Amino acid sequence: MALRMSTLFLRTLREDPADAELPGHKLLVRAGYIRRVAPGIYTWLPLGMQVLGKVEAIVREEMNRIGSQEVKFPALLPREPYDATGRWTEYGDNLFRLKDRKDADMLLGPTHEEMFCLTVKDLYSSYKDLPLALFQIQNKYRDEARPRAGILRGREFIMKDSYSFDVDRAGLQKSYDAHREAYIRIFNRFGFEYVIVKADSGAMGGSASEEFLAVSPHGEDTFVRDESGYAANVEAVEIAQAPEVEVTAGPAHVEPTPDTPTIETLVAALNKDHPRADGREWTAADTLKNVIVMLVHPDGTREPLAIGLPGDREVDAKRLEVKVAPAEVEAFEEKDFASYPMLAKGYIGPGVLGEEKASKIRYLLDPSVAVGSAWVTGADEHGKHVIDLVHGRDFTADGTIQAAEIREGDASPTGHGTLKLARGIEMGHIFQLGTKYAEALGLKVLDENGKLVTVTMGSYGVGVTRAVGAIAEDNLDDIGLIWPRNVAPADVHVVATGKDESVFVKAEEIVRELEAAGVEVLFDDRRKVSPGVKFKDSELIGVPTIVVIGRGLADGKVEIKDRRSGDRREIAVDDVVAEVTREIGEESEATL
Repeated sequence: MALRMSTLFLRTLREDPADAELPGHKLLVRAGYIRRVAPGIYTWLPLGMQVLGKVEAIVREEMNRIGSQEVKFPALLPREPYDATGRWTEYGDNLFRLKDRKDADMLLGPTHEEMFCLTVKDLYSSYKDLPLALFQIQNKYRDEARPRAGILRGREFIMKDSYSFDVDRAGLQKSYDAHREAYIRIFNRFGFEYVIVKADSGAMGGSASEEFLAVSPHGEDTFVRDESGYAANVEAVEIAQAPEVEVTAGPAHVEPTPDTPTIETLVAALNKDHPRADGREWTAADTLKNVIVMLVHPDGTREPLAIGLPGDREVDAKRLEVKVAPAEVEAFEEKDFASYPMLAKGYIGPGVLGEEKASKIRYLLDPSVAVGSAWVTGADEHGKHVIDLVHGRDFTADGTIQAAEIREGDASPTGHGTLKLARGIEMGHIFQLGTKYAEALGLKVLDENGKLVTVTMGSYGVGVTRAVGAIAEDNLDDIGLIWPRNVAPADVHVVATGKDESVFVKAEEIVRELEAAGVEVLFDDRRKVSPGVKFKDSELIGVPTIVVIGRGLADGKVEIKDRRSGDRREIAVDDVVAEVTREIGEESEATL
């Protein structure tokens, strides 16, 4: 049945909503697809449900194609399985926790590895039952600290999560490859530019993971590419350890550098008062910056961490968060400095850092700091720095950490040229989980030799509601949305204009013929709405083909507008149904 705008639960808006930040988010609200209930929580209206249903159908079709079977777990879950894997604690404040009337701890599921694992354990016990792949399309809940960008980063959202179960690593690789191919088909059908990048497994664990990112300047994720085809999320970029160099610097010496608490003031003072013997000017890259942060572990314990890196680089918060997960990172505040009086704020050096040193603060270096290299760094005394402090000769660290920012033009880890940076929206993430969750929950089967072995798992997620947002961000112009046909709320938007009754009669006839031909129709049959308002609504809503029936009908003509290209053409009214169905058929064949 056609969606009739005279009865459709829809009110379009002419002004951007005050709480919307991104272009696509603004248009989804203005065009009547979604409405905000609270930060990160949205109601899906009838037009939005049409698009959401088509996105879900694409995901479901491709999962079915690889033999994955659909299930559906509850969103309300008991605490115990998440205690067994440690995630009741590890999730921290991101978990929605509640108690039932019997005072039992419950949660709203952020993801369902535990439940899938326990269900398979309950029903299967032999290698003959495997391999197995299961999926669900289910509401998920995460108490985001900063929900933003509308449905791209919400606190309640729909996700497709699937899991593979195999006897060994070889089986996992086959399952992973099958899901990867399914994801490629899914994202090819979504109609936006995307890239597959190497990702960090983070708290999920596992041996390998990849992300599918929708390329967008509005994305929260930064990724890199090089000329060889290498692509990685910045969190997963691994900079090689700088090779050891020959020590050429003389003995380290402490020099007065008053009023130099920043790298900029230090470099200026060095060039003024302590010029280099070789005549080259000091730069920020010659300095060793020591950044202190506070790690807050899931159990609430707090641990300071010191990071040493070249002074011309900053610590990348996201890279650091991934490396220290599940701990959270907080700033090292004045009260923390008071607890560590040996730290001279603005002049901290390696002399007091390290688990074996006075501070007992774990000290990790950026891998670009080569053994044998000389640095200018804090002398652990206000107003003083040490020059020619050599790594390996004068100081050591407790290890290395990949937490420094990655920049455009940095050398690629592959050795193929330099890195280019871009931004993207995380749309899918696939993991080779291994045995982490199966071990924790006791998921074992008898192998062909009758020996109990731990099942090997893979985990695969697609953000379904997020996909709608990403498609919207990539398919719009200044006046409205422009949906790809396979996810549009309808194939054709029929607009009847004017007051002549014959226009509405003919429009009804065309709508019936289109429906009979299997075409989905949005019909603007409103009688007391001006043509200008109808045209603006059709452009805002974004159905790919617009058929306008109006004054030209007297001459036996109707107008077809392609919302994507903006092209308009008049054709004979008797040919409109055949022309529209032909175009839709050709597009459908092209996307198969």
